[in-house]
Amino acid sequence: MNTSEICLRTLDLRKSYLSGREELQVLKGIDLDISTGEVISIVGASGTGKTTLLNLIGTLDRPTSGTVLYGDKDVFKLTDNDLAKFRNYDIGFIFQFHHLLPEFSAIENVMMPALISGKKSEQALELASSLLGIVGLEGREKHKPSELSGGEQQRVAVARALVNNPRVVLADEPTGNLDRKTGESVHELIWKLNREMNQTFVIVTHNESLSERSNRIIRLADGKAEIMKGAGQ
Repeated sequence: MNTSEICLRTLDLRKSYLSGREELQVLKGIDLDISTGEVISIVGASGTGKTTLLNLIGTLDRPTSGTVLYGDKDVFKLTDNDLAKFRNYDIGFIFQFHHLLPEFSAIENVMMPALISGKKSEQALELASSLLGIVGLEGREKHKPSELSGGEQQRVAVARALVNNPRVVLADEPTGNLDRKTGESVHELIWKLNREMNQTFVIVTHNESLSERSNRIIRLADGKAEIMKGAGQ
């Protein structure tokens, strides 16, 4: 793990929602520094704001107040259009449900973010093919999601998240929809990508074995973050 460079930073990050006439404070000032090459787990009871925090870091939602910095870029000062471009180039997403496009093959699903970012089809195809090999799906490139197992579908989603060489991959319960053995194989893939590609991961999880192996664990409770050291694989 190379932690010489701060990948992203949050400063006094807050998020509130209106519930009837009352304001519900979900995040009450979160300060984080995440370094390049770290695997970070976000844990906590249901309703503590884990997905909310991930969505703010991923720029899928805007904070009520506070700052998210990628390097020296204050991302919420960008226009909506520039923010969408930044999100596509710099952030990879893995969700509990893979969200693959059913009418497209595995390789076409992986190519999609690269094509959206403006890469030529030949380059996108080469990148997607290489990544499917890295995640263990060589020979399955032309299969549609319905022809793949749950674990294989999630591996396609991992490859898709990596295709634009993002600064960080954000994962929301990436193995929550998989059986234990299949989930563990996806965990091992995450560690492999972290070791071999120095890929930064921030993972919301209820899986204790995954969180304990992380470099650091962010435990959310009552809108605040407690940061603990993990085993680091």
